[in-house]
Amino acid sequence: MASLRPNRCYRDVDKPPYTRKEYVKGVPQPKVVHFIMGNLSAEFPVKVNLVATRPIQIRHNALEAARVAANKYLTKMCGRMGYKFQIRVYPHQILREHKMATGAGADRISDGMRLAFGKPIGTAARVKEGQAILTVWVNPDKFPAAKEALRRAAMKLPVPCRIVIEQGKELLKL
Repeated sequence: MASLRPNRCYRDVDKPPYTRKEYVKGVPQPKVVHFIMGNLSAEFPVKVNLVATRPIQIRHNALEAARVAANKYLTKMCGRMGYKFQIRVYPHQILREHKMATGAGADRISDGMRLAFGKPIGTAARVKEGQAILTVWVNPDKFPAAKEALRRAAMKLPVPCRIVIEQGKELLKL
C-alpha cells in the first residue's frame, strides 16, 4: 500500500466543503473507532476541553492517534470508570488525491493534468478557531491526569491547542 501524503497537503481550510458522500464513490471509512469512551452514565463535575487555536482540517488518522493516546493515559491514571472522554468533531470532509506515476517511463503512462480531479483517499474534520476537539469529564482529584491526557493528545494533532477548563474550575486547587 502506498504511503500517506504529508498532512501539509490537506491541513489548510482553503477549498469549499466536499462532504456529500452520496455523490462520491469509494470514500474510505474514518479510522476513528469510538467517539465516546469511559464511564458514560456517571456525572463528573470537571469538564476540560482541548481547543484549536486556528482553523484547520484534521485527518481521521490523526484524530484516532490522539484518541488512543489520551484514552490509554486516562485509563491508566483514572481507571476504566473514572472518566468520560469524547471526540467532539467528526471527519466529514472528503480528501482527494491525484495520483502521479513516478520513476522511469512514467511520462508515457501518466496523463499529467488531464482528469486531475482526484480519487477519495480519506476524510478530515474541519475545525474552526476556538472549537473544542476533545473533551474530558473527570472528578477534581483526577484533573492533572485529564490535563496530561489532553496534552498528549495535542501532540498528535496538526494544530497548536489550548487546554480550557469549561466547568468545575471552582472545585480545583490551581
